Amino acid sequence: CSPLATMHRHDETVDDCCNTVGCAMPQTEIAIRSIENGTIQPLGKVGEICVRGYGCMIEYNDNPEATAAAVDTEGWLHSGDLGTMDARGYVSVTGRVKEMIIRGGENLFPAEIENTLLEHPEVAEVAVVGVPDEKWGEIVAAFIRPNDGCDLDAAKLKAHCRAHLAPMKTPVIWAQLDAFPLTGSGKIRKLALREMLLSGEIKAIQNV
Repeated sequence: CSPLATMHRHDETVDDCCNTVGCAMPQTEIAIRSIENGTIQPLGKVGEICVRGYGCMIEYNDNPEATAAAVDTEGWLHSGDLGTMDARGYVSVTGRVKEMIIRGGENLFPAEIENTLLEHPEVAEVAVVGVPDEKWGEIVAAFIRPNDGCDLDAAKLKAHCRAHLAPMKTPVIWAQLDAFPLTGSGKIRKLALREMLLSGEIKAIQNV
């Protein structure tokens, strides 16, 4: 999708500029679609951000399978980003589809859990991932880098989450890290964290 799908205008508020990615560009359509069935989501509900317009690619070169996975039969480019749209058409990005956690049939969004944990004064940095579970399919694991002078207190952070989140969104596995594995652009490598946890390289506390 080139070069832009949404943008802010010069007269928008600071809140809109900080909390959204703006509205659709001219001659560009934005839709928030259900992960399960592709239907348009109600305003404010999380779904995949899809784009249709003159700036969207036609296809991958000599790769019809990749094209079919990215562009549907109605010409919508599926971005792989999760987000919401408000009544004014402003779009907010909330995460990535591949990072979504499916626990007992419920879709959980790591960004919501991460933002809640970042509100706790002892948390400097956090990453939330889903890990396999025989009963639920996936359960929530939180990797925490505490603020200087603090140590991970899983019980305290669990209580903080329960005060602000539904029970199924509260992490049940907690791990303390001094630093996160990062990509070249400085983003946390969540898949690497998941593999390090499953391999035992990262030791965790599990709340049953």
